[in-house]
Amino acid sequence: MIITELLERNAWLYGTETSLVELNPSEERDQAQTWRDFSLIEAAKPGVPYRRAMTWRQFDQDANRIANLLLSRGLKKGAKVAILMMNCLEWLPIYFGILKAGCLAVPMNFRYSSDEIVYCLDLADAEVLVFGPEFITRLDQVQEPLAKLKYRFFVGRSKATPAYAESLSSLMSYFSTEKPPVPLTEEDHAAIYFSSGTTGFPKAILHNHLSLLSSCETEQAHHGQTREDVFLCIPPLYHTGAKMHWFGSLLSGSRAVLLRGVKPEWILRAVTEEKCTIVWLLVPWAQDILDAIDSGRIKLDDYLLDQWRLMHIGAQPVPPSLILRWKKYFPHHQYDTNYGLSESIGPGCVHLGVENIHKVGAIGVPGYKWEAKIVDEQLHEVKQGEVGELAVKGRGVMLCYYKNPEASAEVLKDGWLLTGDMARQDEDGFIYLVDRKKDVIITGGENLYPVQIEDFLRKNDKIKDVAVIGLADPRLGEIAAAIIEIKDGMTCTEQEIQAFCEELPRYKRPRKIIFDHVPRNPTGKIEKPVLREKYNGQKALVEAETTR
Repeated sequence: MIITELLERNAWLYGTETSLVELNPSEERDQAQTWRDFSLIEAAKPGVPYRRAMTWRQFDQDANRIANLLLSRGLKKGAKVAILMMNCLEWLPIYFGILKAGCLAVPMNFRYSSDEIVYCLDLADAEVLVFGPEFITRLDQVQEPLAKLKYRFFVGRSKATPAYAESLSSLMSYFSTEKPPVPLTEEDHAAIYFSSGTTGFPKAILHNHLSLLSSCETEQAHHGQTREDVFLCIPPLYHTGAKMHWFGSLLSGSRAVLLRGVKPEWILRAVTEEKCTIVWLLVPWAQDILDAIDSGRIKLDDYLLDQWRLMHIGAQPVPPSLILRWKKYFPHHQYDTNYGLSESIGPGCVHLGVENIHKVGAIGVPGYKWEAKIVDEQLHEVKQGEVGELAVKGRGVMLCYYKNPEASAEVLKDGWLLTGDMARQDEDGFIYLVDRKKDVIITGGENLYPVQIEDFLRKNDKIKDVAVIGLADPRLGEIAAAIIEIKDGMTCTEQEIQAFCEELPRYKRPRKIIFDHVPRNPTGKIEKPVLREKYNGQKALVEAETTR
């Protein structure tokens, strides 16, 4: 079986039942941007937060339309189609339409700058780009390098379609809702996701259909989704974490809700009105909910939350104290965390398990149909309790880094994936992350790449040397701190550096500026462990999932 057959099965068995709901509390209905006729969308009363929904049959039919459109344009099996969109009702039908056409889906980070968009499209050999209205300004700036794309499809109001693209809403009705005759197997290539190490230059991660299907099975095995469950999905769908957690809903044929917004009131209202039973949060969102309850701004009696059975957190370190606070207000909740990487098709290669809340702080044990071990530099297993590099093995391990055999060979060893994370195992077999071999900073669930920020700061004439490290933060997990060494005879203030950094995207700007000497070892490498030790006070124990 391949993953598109799960969608077809659901359309056959549960065709008239709701598959997906989109909630956008910040928009009213008349601002909706959609390709479909409003008559096919559940009605929303004036003044009620924007809500759209589709059935399993509509989901499958729209995916077929997308597939048939791509095939009509001459795209062949194996062609790459990039998706650059915010979460919306159209996102998943587009993704599955690409797969049904035998093409590879290439989801892209919505935070990418114009240059990063071009870089990733080139890296993946993308022939088509499907994009939303939020990205017009960025794409306007790079029309010349994007001219090599065969097609650009715009998802939004037809009248807003830029001159260099075609309106998907205007094209949809011309194509059949029947499944296209494209034979697919589990071994066929299915998707390319992007990751990156400390260099900040993304690597393209290649997965096949077996990998995607394995994530469905792993997710359902860990969280026991049934037809009665309703999954609230808030994180971006370009990320393997969000989509692969939703895959459990796909396998069980249950409803999912895409919430566009992270305010505590919006989350609890969505759980109440949509009767959500499973919610996946990031640390800042969980902390915001708890802070709002503590302050009295939110009163739990105003919401109907009895059906909410599972809260799980991922994508960054989770402080055990946060879960203790959560259980105080939600004592009946099950809790789980999963560890994973985009190279392991997202979360679940190691997971805590809802029955192991007493082990909060560990990332857990090998996930469903996964193996894990901790190895030394010679790839020999270390003794229990010793620190080594975590390696995982399972059906969800990537095929390779696309067009990068050297990088692939560094991390793929006889079917094992070297994660780059240092870990230890306790006497009960639970794995704890100790430190990351790579210097990626995970802040609020997003990866920051220190070298990118360092290279930018070095353009400042007053800066002699700079190192960017992660500092522990109770809300975001980590924040970026820039340790700056000023040139002899010059003076500089924090305000000057902050003003200089305004050219960076907001999320990449260092949250803390420290003026100090930047230590380097005899080979010229910055001694970041020394800096982390100095400014964090101690090497922070990474206490939860690191999904990249």
